[in-house]
Amino acid sequence: MKLGQQMKLAPRMIQSMEILQMPLAELQERIEQELENNVALEIAEPSGDAVELDGVEHEDRGSEDEGFGRLDDFAEDNPEAVANEFNAERDRPWDEGAGPSRRLAGEPDAKMEAMANTPARGVPLVDQLLEQWSLVEVDPRLVPLGRLIIEKLDGDGYLRQSLEQIADEAPQSLRPVSLEDLERALTAVQLFLDPPGVAARDARECLLLQLDALLEDERFEDVDEHLVHVARTLVSDHLDDLMNNRLPRIAERSGLSLDEIKAGLALLRRLSLAPARRLVQTRDETIIPDAIVEYDEHQDRYYAYLNETSWQNLQINREYAQMTRDRSLDKRDRDFIRKNLSNANWLIDAVNQRKKTLLRVIERVIEHQRDFFDQGPEALKPLPMSQVADELGIHVATVSRAVSDKWIQTPRGIVPLRGFFSGGLQTESGEDMSYDAVKAALREIIDNEDKSRPLSDEALVQELKARGIEIARRTVAKYRSQLGIPSARLRKQF
Repeated sequence: MKLGQQMKLAPRMIQSMEILQMPLAELQERIEQELENNVALEIAEPSGDAVELDGVEHEDRGSEDEGFGRLDDFAEDNPEAVANEFNAERDRPWDEGAGPSRRLAGEPDAKMEAMANTPARGVPLVDQLLEQWSLVEVDPRLVPLGRLIIEKLDGDGYLRQSLEQIADEAPQSLRPVSLEDLERALTAVQLFLDPPGVAARDARECLLLQLDALLEDERFEDVDEHLVHVARTLVSDHLDDLMNNRLPRIAERSGLSLDEIKAGLALLRRLSLAPARRLVQTRDETIIPDAIVEYDEHQDRYYAYLNETSWQNLQINREYAQMTRDRSLDKRDRDFIRKNLSNANWLIDAVNQRKKTLLRVIERVIEHQRDFFDQGPEALKPLPMSQVADELGIHVATVSRAVSDKWIQTPRGIVPLRGFFSGGLQTESGEDMSYDAVKAALREIIDNEDKSRPLSDEALVQELKARGIEIARRTVAKYRSQLGIPSARLRKQF
């Protein structure tokens, strides 16, 4: 036998950390789910005033079944005491925006409107192409082979497998499969399916298929045959030089003028290297800011407030809270209600704790990054999470969870909260500058360069040094790559 101590996270603590880390949209979904499943939880009425009872404490929250064991000890002459205990004032500034929990007469149902406005789920790419293929009139022997080819296409519409491999993997019912029939089926798929370029085996073939169908495309009514011929020459004979921006070499080898090459290149830019993406509906995720930062001209300061909505103002249902005192109610039913009351109260506490922690962190960010709000990304300063954690008296992991997947709306746009926390360096003048500020300065220099004579990485080092930022050439190359900016040779315009 031995005596020891062990630290464990209670399930409720884990729940609180998860809610702190959730972005606003995910938290809203979690709360809506809890409102549907928990009968004891509801949205606060705008006119509901919570009454705080002195001397009332919760039971041990480590047990879900016994968390409300003292409810029966409340005075019976105060039937609302139980609900008031849960809905006690929590000293929070966001109660003023509470919304109604029930729809008023004649008011539209927000949930039904949201469902009606939700776009239908898109049809998968393969299903759309198979539907097109079913309407094509081809040799009956090619129909199952065409379906086999379509099923092998990737998300961009390319056929990455060789015809030999497709023939080897063909189902037994189609064997033997000849490569000649597969080639004919592939040609039919490329010719008849829309958009042009589908079922290409590489980028060159994809572009050539689109150029072949170009003159029949209504979007390219302004394109003449000669320009299409120039673009075909560039793709078929000089694609490697084209990808490396070696336009003078192409002019020397092809006999085309530089103006013709630039016109053909402009036409190619109107084509797509992923034609099948046109058939797939991509749904951009809407960013909902967790907080809003505004500027007060009178006091010359920035202040933050949380992006509150009515569903965040949660409270305990009074009727169900009172039912726990009803001795005539079956014990199993009372235990069920008590468990729901416990879960509801824990959720309310976790949401309120999330609001408090998030707002405290944002206020510290505003204090340390005032120059960003005044001047822009170039003025970002290094701000370690450990520094904010020490100032707030919380663990650095709590700060990390609080800023994870959070966005704030500022006078300079919607920005990720985590972007304010980064390391940095010291300029020649002795000022601290974050890495993101260095990247912003690098992008500004490249945007303003002479594109006919773009700056090399070594020249960019010297330009940054002139601004008091001294970093190595390999660091410039790394930052340029992270920003998605090509090298000087690829940025050159002729």
